[in-house]
Amino acid sequence: MSTTNSSSVFTRQQGETEPFGPPLIGALLRMPWEAVQRRMLERLHERGFDDFDAAYLEVFRYPGPQGTRPSELAARLRISKQALNYLLGELERLGYLERRPDSEDLRSKRIALTARGTSAIRVIREAVGEMEASWAQQLGPKRFAQLQNLLLDLNRPTSASGDAAPA
Repeated sequence: MSTTNSSSVFTRQQGETEPFGPPLIGALLRMPWEAVQRRMLERLHERGFDDFDAAYLEVFRYPGPQGTRPSELAARLRISKQALNYLLGELERLGYLERRPDSEDLRSKRIALTARGTSAIRVIREAVGEMEASWAQQLGPKRFAQLQNLLLDLNRPTSASGDAAPA
């Protein structure tokens, strides 16, 4: 007789003998992020930024590209310089940013948002604010504040011993 450790038939696919189980923390963090991305793109497209592709969100993610050298941004985003330069070229062609000479090192460039890029960031931040308000309503203000504080704790740099560095 076959038994299963699954707490629910909903965690199994038809014909599957061993379930994957409930989502792990990576999936639990990814799913809300994907909802935020969908909302950002919906709002951007509604506000006339219909040429803004999901791939461009990576370049615009907090703290944003303004004043950064492309090589620094590629390292921060953990993507190749070639992949970033492709995205920057597209965003430049669409009028969201420019690559300007670096006043400290004329061999380098710095990213400068255009008025269109700055407007897109405002729409992105509004969309995220809408998601936060929705989640605060769903969870209640106290639990949502706890969620924010826990995420802030997880994002603080850690010391060499693995403890969170003092705030």
